Amino acid sequence: MPSTPNQPGQQDRICPTARTAVLVEGGILRQAQDERGEVGSVGTGISHQQGPQDRLCRTAGAAAPSGGSTAHEVASVGAIFHWPVRVYWEDTDAGGIVFYPNYLKFFERSRTEWLRSLGIEQQALKNATGCMFVVAEATVRYYRPARLDDELIVTASLQETGRASMIIKQQALLKTQQPGAQAMTLLCDGSIRIGWVDSTSLQPRRIPASILNSLNNPVINPST
Repeated sequence: MPSTPNQPGQQDRICPTARTAVLVEGGILRQAQDERGEVGSVGTGISHQQGPQDRLCRTAGAAAPSGGSTAHEVASVGAIFHWPVRVYWEDTDAGGIVFYPNYLKFFERSRTEWLRSLGIEQQALKNATGCMFVVAEATVRYYRPARLDDELIVTASLQETGRASMIIKQQALLKTQQPGAQAMTLLCDGSIRIGWVDSTSLQPRRIPASILNSLNNPVINPST
């Protein structure tokens, strides 16, 4: 999904000293801050293929918050889509952890595959309607780093819908290596606002009822 162009006076900001990541777009600012967590991000390689039935789940296990060892349950808002990823050399930075912007890249892939599992193909949708989804706002908070060969699960779930936009909650979780364990460590989470716009003018348009119905009443497309 392309991002909408910034308006004059707006900017994308990264504050490494406060472990803060902020994206400012569409005249709205959202900020997430973690004074103790480590900044890192996860790569884009997919570890293995799964059927869509394995990816659309009701729970995301548990995640350990930054600065502590106690696991807490990941909040579930409707059906939660899971997408696996493996960390490769190309995903890491000079510090040996995964470069922080790669979380946004992987969130993008997880959202795309989530839509595909619901039968929403974005190129076909653009061709048929003349409209498309774009990222209007992204807020990301980093808790712990991902490293080479880590196996991750990245989630996507619908948090809110409006007439011309929707908010998707996403998390990147470190998959446990212990058989039978249900807890997964939370590495990063984010809230992504997606707008529906005319593909030529980029002006907001009302999201078609058929799309909203697919998002609010998810039925897995068996062909994905």
